[in-house]
This record gives sequence, C-alpha cells and structure tokens, in this order.
Amino acid sequence: MTETLFISDLHLDKDRPDIQALFHRFLEDRAAGADALYILGDLFEFWIGDDDPQQEHAATLNALKTLTEQGTPIYFLPGNRDFLVGPEFLERTGCRLLEDHQLIDLYGRPVLVMHGDTLCTDDVAYQELRQMMRNPQWQEQFLAQPYEARLQQVLSLRKQSTEAIAAKGEIITDVNQQTVRDVMTEYGVAELIHGHTHRPAVHHFELQGRQATRYVLGDWYEQGSLLSCTPQECQLTPLPVN
Repeated sequence: MTETLFISDLHLDKDRPDIQALFHRFLEDRAAGADALYILGDLFEFWIGDDDPQQEHAATLNALKTLTEQGTPIYFLPGNRDFLVGPEFLERTGCRLLEDHQLIDLYGRPVLVMHGDTLCTDDVAYQELRQMMRNPQWQEQFLAQPYEARLQQVLSLRKQSTEAIAAKGEIITDVNQQTVRDVMTEYGVAELIHGHTHRPAVHHFELQGRQATRYVLGDWYEQGSLLSCTPQECQLTPLPVN
C-alpha cells in the first residue's frame, strides 16, 4: 500500500512500557510497508543529550535503525522534549533530521510539517523559555554539565511545566489561528501537519480564497495516534494499545 505516516508526542518513558511496546509493533508492522515515516517531535518524554544512559530507550533506537536499514526512510523533527537529539542519535537510528518548520513534497503537493509549539503564540512565557533553550550558547552550556545535573534540572522544569499548564487553561496552550494562517501563507501551503497540543483533529478553513486543512496529531499517553496519507487522502486514526 502506498502511504506516508505521521506520528508525534509518544513521550516514551520507562513508566509506560505498554506504549513503548505499541510503538515497536507499529514499526515492525504498519511502518515497515510505508513510503516514509515522519516523527514530529516528543518521541521521548525527555532527551537531554546523546550521552543519555536511559537503557530502556536502547530497544527503541534499535527498532528505528532496523526500519531504516530495511529501506523505510524515517524523518525526525525535534519537539520541545527532545530538541537536544544530536549526531549520535541520528547515527544510531538512521533517522534524517528536519528543520523546525519543514516543507515536504507529499505525493506532488507541498505540505508544511512542524512540532506545533511555535504556533502557540498566546503562551508568551513558553515562547520565551523556548527561545532561551534553542539558543546554541545555552545548549552548549547545558550539555557541558554532568548528566545527573542535567537530569535534575529537566525533572524540575517538567514539574513546573505541568503546574503552569494546569493554571493557564486550554485557550492559552492551544495554537493561535492567526499564527497558523500566517505561517501557512508564508510557506504557500494549503496543508499543515503538527502535534504538540495533544488535541487530535482535522480542521478545515478558508485561506486566501482556497480550502486549507490543518491536521493535528494526538499524543500516545493511552493509545497511539496516526495520520496516514496516500496520494488520494489523509486519515487521522487511533492505534489501540491492545
């Protein structure tokens, strides 16, 4: 079957082995026959450098490598949890790194893919934090610290983030529709695919006199979320754990 697959927000973690097992089955079965697989960020709950000793991720890296060696290209676009993936990760998996905003050719039509956090412009505090963490100087200083020191900082930030999201409400943490329109206009596309918000949906709207579509991938906390695109159509569907 001719199809290209898109996933995001798996948040793989040792405390959720069922989701890791679901992902591995997905790679072995559905993804093995695909034209390409796009992972649009937050594959891991956190990734704080390629020297990350989390042994539970070894099987996932090997599974990704197996798929790429079998001939299925995997494109990885970093999210807000795993933007520190580096050359060693790419070497171990065979994944190809994408830019934050990446224009792709999807069966002859231009489509914009991204993680989606840059669309949440109403969340000013988050955007300021993102800008700081994406600064090369900040990343160099952070990665120079011992792993344990980095881990403690990330766990503290994760706790603060959870509390902040609960306090902000859904409108602040969702995308800004004008930002969506602006970025799609900038890249000249009528289709956008992203994750991050954990609000799976297909949004249709008019953009500069033509029909536009925004596909939002879901998270993998309780089940999988998959966007499958063929030359004819794209379908957003869940992947049950069992």
